[in-house]
Amino acid sequence: MFHICLVEPEIPPNTGNVARLCAATFTDLHIVGATGFRMDDRTLKRAGLDYWAEVRLHRHIDLERLYTSLPESRFLYFTTKTERYYTDWKFEPHDCLIFGRETRGLPEDLLAANAERCLTIPMPNKNVRSLNLANSVGIVLYEALRQTNFSAR
Repeated sequence: MFHICLVEPEIPPNTGNVARLCAATFTDLHIVGATGFRMDDRTLKRAGLDYWAEVRLHRHIDLERLYTSLPESRFLYFTTKTERYYTDWKFEPHDCLIFGRETRGLPEDLLAANAERCLTIPMPNKNVRSLNLANSVGIVLYEALRQTNFSAR
């Protein structure tokens, strides 16, 4: 089983799409900090469709609480500010894949403190700053599942 963590997500449909992805893959979804929307927002619910009952959702006040709740996990940080591709990483079950806000990503100090575990999705067009959050989560999670022979089953 993998864990997806969204740090202070801002856009309800992205979080809803990630929730549906987590439900489909038996992946726990962790939301850290304040969201830019209410968790009962109709666009959030609509993006997750009728799968919310299948989502294993966990809320955490801060990253320290997330870390404490997952003592067996390795924490991986996804950013455009590194050169290490996610495809070069050897994923293991229980890894926690951490993604930042849609508009700002993860804090610089967090990335600096965890530089050896920062990964990126390559984007050949350097005029594009970043990918959509939900798309990024899907790309990385399915690579992790592929590498572990879809061990979430």
